[in-house]
Amino acid sequence: MAPGRAPTRKIEQEMWAKGHEVVVGIDEVGRGAWAGPLVVGAAILPRETRVLGVRDSKMLTERERERLFDRIADWCEAWAVGSASQEECDELGMAEAQRVACRRAVEGLGMVPDVAVSDGKWNFVSPTVANVEMRVKADRHCLSVAAASILAKVVRDREMRELAESYPHWSFDSNKGYPCPVHKSALQGYGPSAIHRRTWVFMDNYVPWTGCPREYRPEQPTLF
Repeated sequence: MAPGRAPTRKIEQEMWAKGHEVVVGIDEVGRGAWAGPLVVGAAILPRETRVLGVRDSKMLTERERERLFDRIADWCEAWAVGSASQEECDELGMAEAQRVACRRAVEGLGMVPDVAVSDGKWNFVSPTVANVEMRVKADRHCLSVAAASILAKVVRDREMRELAESYPHWSFDSNKGYPCPVHKSALQGYGPSAIHRRTWVFMDNYVPWTGCPREYRPEQPTLF
């Protein structure tokens, strides 16, 4: 298990003290990938019990995340993931695609949260949840956000491993659509696959854009 201080319920307790009964943790994965969907996880945890070993998904190995997945899913009072496809990322832009994926995740919970806790400073959760608490590094410090990050990461990783069978040249089973030397070499040799984001400006140095045309949006996506 990866080292590091375990996330706590301190932020959730602050929200409960303010009168918010149902607190949902929200986290996204796949925003920085060059291929595949953007996925948002949502997790509502019971107040008393906890699962040992929960960390921000980036601090865990793939095997550790897989081992924790069923335990976290069974532990949650409610959880869901929502995704935006690569086509939606291109058509809508990353900011709106993230809002769409978040809305789908929250709608999948089967209950209405009073407040959402999410990582970072940019609020992609409103107006899906009436009250939103943005906290920097919430995925490391807030237990429900860390749980959401693992659920979202495992769901997306499994999808990318399945897609790798149809698109073997790009090694999605190992890189999950994120940039790495093998992925960049495949882009140079084969160009983009059907699940690559065609408005993704970061690929311009690696993709020949011959058989599959480059697409442009008025405002290019950013990682932030």
